[in-house]
Amino acid sequence: MIIDIHGHLSPPEAAERFPMPPALTDVDGMLAARAEAGIDLTIIGSPVGAGAMARVPGVDNYAQPRDRLRAFHAWMSDLIRRFPDQLRGYVYANPFGDDDHLEGVRETLADPAFVGLITTSSVHGELLGSPRADPFFALAAEAGVPVLVHAPAEPAGTERVEQTPFVEQIGRFGDVTLGMAMIAFAGWLDKYPGLRLIGATGGGALALLPERLQTAARPRHWAGGAPAAGRPGKPKAPGAAGAPGSAHAPTAPTASAASGTRQAPAAPPASGPAPAPGLTPSPDPAAALRRMYVDTSPFSAAHLSLNAEVLGPERMLFGTDSPPMAAPLEDFVHMVEKLPLDKASQQLILGGNAQALFDLRSRP
Repeated sequence: MIIDIHGHLSPPEAAERFPMPPALTDVDGMLAARAEAGIDLTIIGSPVGAGAMARVPGVDNYAQPRDRLRAFHAWMSDLIRRFPDQLRGYVYANPFGDDDHLEGVRETLADPAFVGLITTSSVHGELLGSPRADPFFALAAEAGVPVLVHAPAEPAGTERVEQTPFVEQIGRFGDVTLGMAMIAFAGWLDKYPGLRLIGATGGGALALLPERLQTAARPRHWAGGAPAAGRPGKPKAPGAAGAPGSAHAPTAPTASAASGTRQAPAAPPASGPAPAPGLTPSPDPAAALRRMYVDTSPFSAAHLSLNAEVLGPERMLFGTDSPPMAAPLEDFVHMVEKLPLDKASQQLILGGNAQALFDLRSRP
């Protein structure tokens, strides 16, 4: 059985409001192409809920009222009920959503049409290491469903990039890399061991990061004197505590009026960066990284081979990101079949891992 854990479809009315590839509303064409390629089941979802997977002036995907999301999920649920042998769904969740939003997520997850959550690897440039994501991760762990971590419409660092194809193929890949790495680094898998996280787009460059994450967790090159935690920002205004020219600003060593000796500046802090309030960074982020899953949607034999080598085939799930990806679906299947793995491992990737990870037994 071949299971595609990364597909998308949108309601026709969304195409009237937002720019999107026509394939996203072609349900019949999508199902026919999958039948021809031998793909048995597809899990669909939207990383923007009822929003736009493109930069649209005045549209904030993270400010969607609960009733709008309820209507979107109702459309998806009805579609899945029409094709229960071919489709299941993800419930969209804003990782920084308020209590009302997360209650709506719980409500929707009770529908057997939905077998997981889909969220974004950043929100307006804020990564998921923020303590504000705690209620979301707690919900995901409590629900016991897999979470597809997908790039947002506007990836971090692309605010001034006008070329949409570059944003889609490069910016989003980088955002997933940052988001998954931060999840591992921040300690969410230590706090919630039951989390099952899937990095879309092959997890970005996740397989290249185990050693770098370990160095980030134990930065020996700072010799115990790493700078204090805090975001770089504008210089403090004159007169503010610690600002140049203020009464509390640090000064160069000066001669003591009483003794004539010079006072040494304060020693740098002896510890590394302080954790964000309420969050303890993982002592072993590389181990957390290796507990994550990734899909096969990058459409790169080299990328898939590296993921199989570093993470193992048991951590890989067949996914195409189609629609809207336009590559022939058969090519995605053949790429897995050409990996230097035995047939049993290839079958795990094509469907066995998804059958073990998702509850696909109940029919909507």
